[in-house]
Amino acid sequence: MRVRPSLLLVVTALAAFFVAQTALGSTPPEPRAGAVLQFASAAAVVPKPEPVRPRGQRLAVVRRAVGISDRPGGASTTTLGTSTEFGSRQVLSVAAKRGKWLGVVTSERPNGKLAWVRHDAVTLRRTRWSLHADLSRRTLSLRRDGRLVHRLTVAIGRAGSETPTGRFAVTDKLPGTRYGPYYGCCVLALSGHQPDTPPGWTGGNRIAIHGTDTPATIGSAASAGCLRAADADLRVLMAKAPLGTPVFIRR
Repeated sequence: MRVRPSLLLVVTALAAFFVAQTALGSTPPEPRAGAVLQFASAAAVVPKPEPVRPRGQRLAVVRRAVGISDRPGGASTTTLGTSTEFGSRQVLSVAAKRGKWLGVVTSERPNGKLAWVRHDAVTLRRTRWSLHADLSRRTLSLRRDGRLVHRLTVAIGRAGSETPTGRFAVTDKLPGTRYGPYYGCCVLALSGHQPDTPPGWTGGNRIAIHGTDTPATIGSAASAGCLRAADADLRVLMAKAPLGTPVFIRR
């Protein structure tokens, strides 16, 4: 039988292809299992994105006395010890980083001003917790990885002694009974200061989140600048929010 020239060319080309594949030690590639599914169902072959694990908020644990500066690389203006004035471990919230320097939130600085420490003078950790106060709504939200875990109603600073706004941090977790019944069960001392204390006030100028012996004031503008909450809510914060937890207060 006489073979048509066109058919002979096709057979010759196929033979040459298989010879070349064998010489190279490989076989013709098989279709991928997902190749057909790409047309039938695109979702079947598109991998699901890996969940992004939140990195959390950075904390700096002071492990030895450390000098703090007004700016990165600046001269030391004062020294922080390993404990706070209330006896808690010194844990700072990290708000910025410049090279080898960390901008930290501390009660040693005025509201809104960072102190700067060398990163090799502290031990870095992370927390997934943060606190967010909305003064206009008179609420305080506890969040984990940015997600709401617990929301509570709070009393805020009264006219003339409004609660300061900005970024602060939890410096101490203390029993309220140590300081008097008007603090309720618990006190979360904050790094912030009240610049407008009421006339005749003798209680210091640090702000805090604490309980109260007058629960009827919760939800009103009644304090000297602190945030007051019910004891049940305070116990949740005491259990969840570690030292150094960042606290954001806005109008």
